Amino acid sequence: MGVASLERVSVTPTDLTITPRDRRFGRADKTPRWWLNNSPYETALYNALSATFPKGETYFIESIRAFLHAADDKLAGEIRAFTTQEVIHSREHVAFNRRAVDAGYDLAPLEQTVQESLDLLKGRPPILDLAATMALEHFTAIIAHELLANPRHLANADQATADLWRWHAVEEIEHKGVAYDTWLAATKDWTRFKRWKVKSILMLLVTRNFVQHRTQGVLELLRQDGITGLRALAGALWVMWGKPGIFRKVGAAWLSYFLPRFHPWNKDDRKLIAGWDATYDYRQEPPARKVRRAA
Repeated sequence: MGVASLERVSVTPTDLTITPRDRRFGRADKTPRWWLNNSPYETALYNALSATFPKGETYFIESIRAFLHAADDKLAGEIRAFTTQEVIHSREHVAFNRRAVDAGYDLAPLEQTVQESLDLLKGRPPILDLAATMALEHFTAIIAHELLANPRHLANADQATADLWRWHAVEEIEHKGVAYDTWLAATKDWTRFKRWKVKSILMLLVTRNFVQHRTQGVLELLRQDGITGLRALAGALWVMWGKPGIFRKVGAAWLSYFLPRFHPWNKDDRKLIAGWDATYDYRQEPPARKVRRAA
């Protein structure tokens, strides 16, 4: 099978550069137990998300790299940069998760849920792993956009932790098209309808599991804070879907995934990256040698 040409189907900006920003956050800090707005509910949502990242991002990397052979040179370079960014993200969320444990939380039940979900995927065709990764990368990209576009989500947060989430959001936006372009390369011989059908079914399945498991994770962390029953459920749903309601706010962007000519870069939101780069102090440098090897 020849290398796919994405010239006519990908709308990824030709001048896009995916830049790993090798940063460390809060290593010498003691992160407050309720680090966001002194709220157990808001803190629980982000802690529940962070608990999924180390194993989840490893899955993303493996799913995309399985189709490296189908990529042209440009996409192959983007896959390598994506891999490096994700390796660094995993490292920083492992460190953050340790601080959450130090603050008194047990993340093991949440991590076990992720592992059980991954175990169920073993043995299925790699193209379905890629489709699931593509759907989850859309989730991370639209949540990242909302975090950067609407500062209220991380207002009154512990500074190092807020910087971690904003940095992560920047790079999720930057590499948001890699999984999709890999999908286009891997399915270049499929009909347009088959592509749409498979990606849509996988998105619906991923969405069901994502919302269900993250809600369960939030409720578990609230239980550890002594908040249970209707009070916990109402508070969790309000934070996720009411106010600030980040899941509600990304609803329209989520729906766009089902449009026939969808591509993540139909919306070029690099201005949010430029805004962050101009506002937050960091050293943009090549990653450490051990991180490059991971790519």
